[in-house]
Amino acid sequence: MILKLLIFAFIGIMIYKFLGGQLPTIGKERPKSDGKRGQSDMDEDTMVECSTCGTFVTLKESIIIHGKYYCSRECIPK
Repeated sequence: MILKLLIFAFIGIMIYKFLGGQLPTIGKERPKSDGKRGQSDMDEDTMVECSTCGTFVTLKESIIIHGKYYCSRECIPK
């Protein structure tokens, strides 16, 4: 009985390793297999320099006015 349990556990672990250590999901979008990242992921990670103070912020957090990047409202020239 215990031997059967150990054999099934070993087979289950081997299947898990064969799937790349990830359990299959149903209904969720799979990541791209070519290794390229989507445009939205790149936008969130891209760092830009504030035109006034020189602080680097992510593109997602920056404020863009007339093609220039600013880290906060205090840095925007009036």
